[in-house]
This record gives sequence, C-alpha cells and structure tokens, in this order.
Amino acid sequence: MALLRTFPSRPALSRPRQGAADLVVLAGAAALLWAVVQLSHGLVAPFDEANAPDRISTDPGELPYYAARSLLRMFAALVLSVVFTFVYATAAARLRRAEKVLLPVLDILQSVPILGFLSVTITGFLALFPGSQLGLEFASVFAIFTSQAWNMTFAFYQSLVSQPRELDEAARLLRLSKWQRFWRVDVPGGMIPLVWNGMMSFGGGWFFLVASEALSVNNHSYVLPGIGAYVAAATDDADLGKVLLAIAVMIVMVVGVNVLFWRPLTAWAERFRVEESEAATAPRSIVLDLLRRSRVPRGLGRLFGWVVRPLDRLMAVLGLADRPLRTSPVRRRIGDVVFAVVVFALIGYGLVRMVTFIADTAGFGEVGHALLLGLVTFGRVIALLVVATLVWVPIGVWIGLNPKVSRLAQPVVQVCASFPANFLFPLITGVLVATGISLDWGGILLMALGAQWYILFNVIAGASAIPNDLREAAATLRLPRKLWWRRLVLPAIFPSYVTGGITAAGGAWNASIVAEIVSYGSTTLTATGLGAYIKDATTTGDGARILIGVAVMSLYVVGLNRLFWRRLYAIAERRFTL
Repeated sequence: MALLRTFPSRPALSRPRQGAADLVVLAGAAALLWAVVQLSHGLVAPFDEANAPDRISTDPGELPYYAARSLLRMFAALVLSVVFTFVYATAAARLRRAEKVLLPVLDILQSVPILGFLSVTITGFLALFPGSQLGLEFASVFAIFTSQAWNMTFAFYQSLVSQPRELDEAARLLRLSKWQRFWRVDVPGGMIPLVWNGMMSFGGGWFFLVASEALSVNNHSYVLPGIGAYVAAATDDADLGKVLLAIAVMIVMVVGVNVLFWRPLTAWAERFRVEESEAATAPRSIVLDLLRRSRVPRGLGRLFGWVVRPLDRLMAVLGLADRPLRTSPVRRRIGDVVFAVVVFALIGYGLVRMVTFIADTAGFGEVGHALLLGLVTFGRVIALLVVATLVWVPIGVWIGLNPKVSRLAQPVVQVCASFPANFLFPLITGVLVATGISLDWGGILLMALGAQWYILFNVIAGASAIPNDLREAAATLRLPRKLWWRRLVLPAIFPSYVTGGITAAGGAWNASIVAEIVSYGSTTLTATGLGAYIKDATTTGDGARILIGVAVMSLYVVGLNRLFWRRLYAIAERRFTL
C-alpha cells in the first residue's frame, strides 16, 4: 500500500542555534502582528457614500502603505477561499445528491464575472456597515475571493474524487470518523494540488486587483487605498513613470510573498506526497528551515493539539467513514424524486422571474445580440486554450519533474502569473495604437495573461505529484520518449490538466471583462465581445443588460463544462487515478 512519505530525521540542533531561530521567528511574528494592527485602523475609517472620493493620491511615498493594504485584502480573501473550498468541495465529492447541484452551481459561479458580483453585493455590504469604510473593504475582499475560490475548489474536489483506493480502505479499516478522515486523509491527500492552485488563485486575485479597488458600478465610483487603485489613478493621468514605479513595487511584493509564504508552503507540502520511495532532491526553503529549527512552531502545534482533541471527540457525532447512511431502495428513490422536484421548482421560479424582468426592460432582442457577442468571445477562449495547452504542458512537465528547475523557475512563474495584466495595459495600449493592431486580436493576448497560468500551474502540480517509484520504474525500463509521454506522463497529469483547463476557460471568460476594453489617458480601445458588453453595462448601471450578459456568459461556460470538461473529468476519475 502506498504510504505518505516523510522526511528523514534531522540531527538535533544545538541550543544556541535553536535560540537564534526562536528569536527570529518571534520577531517576525511580532512584526507581522504589529503591521496587521496598524493597517486595521484604516479599515474602519468614516465613509460618506455621497461624498466619497473617486481617486486616491498618486504620491509615490504612499505606495508602501497602499501595497500593504492590498496584501492584507489578498490574504483575507485567501483564508475565506480555503474555508469555502473545504466545505464546498467536500460536500460535492461526498454527498451524492448535493453533487448534482453543487457542481453545476460551481460552473455558474466560476462563469459569473467579478463585476457581476460587485454590481449586486456592493450595495449590500455598504448597507451592512453604514458610515464605515468596512463595507467597501468587505466588498473588495469578496471580489478578490470570487477570483480565487473556484480554482481551489475544483482542484480539491478533483483530489477527493481521484483519491487512491488504498487511502480510502485504510480510513475504513482504522474506523476513522468523518471528521478525522477529512483532516487525516482528505486534506493531506489533496495538499499538493491545493497549495499549487492556491498559489495560482492568489495570482488571479492580483490580476483583478484594479477592478476590486477602483470600483465603477451603477454610475458610482468607489476607491480604496491600494496599489490597484494607484495604478488606475496613474493610468487616468497618463503618468507612465508612476505606472512603472507601481510595477516595480508589485514585482517586489510578488517575490516577497513567494519567498516568505508560498515557497515554504510548497516545500512543506512535499511531506504529503503519496509514494513508496523518496525523491533524490526535495524542495527546500530557507524560511521553512528556520521554522523547523525553532521551537515556537512546535509549541504552538502542541497547544493547537490540546484544543483540537476535544473537538475530535465532539465531531464523532458525524459518524464513521465506513458507515454510510443506509436506506432502502424505495426510500432512496422517493428522496431522489423529492430532491429533483425541489431543485427544478427553484430553477423554474428563477427562470420565470428572469424572463419576466428581461421582457419588461431590455427585450429579448438584446439576448440575441449578447449571444452573438458571446460567440466572438468564445472563439477567443478556444484559441487561448489551444495555444496555452501546446505551449505550457511540455514546460509544466519539465518544471514539475525537476526539483532543481522548479526551485529556480517557481519564482519566475509566480511573478508572471501573479502580475496583474492591468498594470501593463497602458504599455500595450500604446503598442496597439502605434502598430494599428485591433484589440479584437490583441484582446486574446490580454486574456491569456490572466488565464493561461492555470494550465501551467496545474500541470506542474500534476507532474510533481507523480510517485517517484513510477519514475524510477520508467527509467529502469528505458521507455522511449514517445512511450514515456503516452504511458506515464500524460495519464499522470491528465486529472490535473483537466482541472487547469476548466479553470483556465473560466478565467479567460472573466478576463475578457478587462481585456476587451482598455484605456490609457484619453485613449480607449474596445473589442467586439461579451466582456466589453458586460463592462459597459456595469459602468452605466444597466441592470437588465448586466443580467443578460452574466446569464449568457454563464450559459457558454456551463455548456462547455457540461459537454466537454465534465466528460474529461469522468475519464480522469475512471481511468487515470492511482
């Protein structure tokens, strides 16, 4: 049976080295806590919606503060995304009836553009916290959350449905409770794809930073102190120097987050790799080595264990992993019928309300127009997926199978994936205007900057998760290169590629919102497509056109997922699991 690989025991460290590591870790934790407390003062600042400023200062001296505020929002959205991922993906993978609803809903949520969420939620958040900027902060964090959560949820769901049979049998033989199985089997088993997709989702949040901090919805403009709003203001002023300065600060932020957070996390996640032999070169991280030398994390771990143990006993009421609810076939069929009736009744009610609203406002001719625009954007999405697959699958496999290459390439890939393409729009707009290239074609490049990385990151995660014993067997058998790809690599990365493909497609549709209309100073370029349609409707506050655009985009995304990606998911689950 495949076992979870553990790192070899390390020699005992001398007390002076442990003491120095303890001091560094405590100083770092204190500095982080102080920074969060200082930044939190600005979250509850007074806010007057009627007299709210529509831009922030572009003084370069404010950039460190803006960068810290943006980073705080990013991590708050990441925590929210992890909680959502654990709950939603587990329910979709473990509950038979819920899966029939949750997966299509996830397809729809992924396809709804961020501006579609903001147009509905920003008013509610402002009403929850009247007179305080906290409502606007929650709206911004929620917008970033919608750019992070879906990719992580798909990745964790895929790891659950393709879980090795040996782990499932071990959980049942050990009579683990459902709570214990989740934390001791499900989460460790999905840790590697979850970390890599979390990294990618974090990059997706950076991509939409401008849209989440400089909000223009329903004929109102709202801004929050942040590097995204800074770039929006500098772009409106056509101040290329300040845009380039923000780009430099952004690169420093991305590299810093990678060194201090993602690199230690990816190296730590290697302990959850499922294989019987150890890789020759394990990923390393200076920060992780420092934490391992310190006694502070171990002390916190013991304290956390004392808190969790009573919770383990309390959650035993959920039952054992080897005792699913048993019902008679007749009762199960009746339950299925009742469940289907309720679901279809809710869907029918929603459709009737939507059709009535559209008929009374924009009319159904607008729906046909949106469908044609969606077909144009759909063509851009397909072109992006084909090119991204041909380019990034070989590169992702090369990076994932070579730890030394991964150690060098990961920061570069992370910078490229995390860098907001919006920051480059002033430069790209100038190039397009100078060369006379239409945004109808240039928009594909802008969409790719925000979507292609999903494929690369998932392929890297899938390739790095190939058990080392299978790699050694292929090397021992001296498989020809073509056979090595067909029999080992492509089957092994196929589930991860499907996850990357489905999220890249959704990301491409979302990226079309900011890629089909670009501005720099007084110059605005517009492409023909559904993204530009939704952007224009959101800016003017046209509720009917927003609803039509979001519904049409959801129809395209869900249709593609149902007809293509879900079938690939079924093949991955049936043929290419360990």
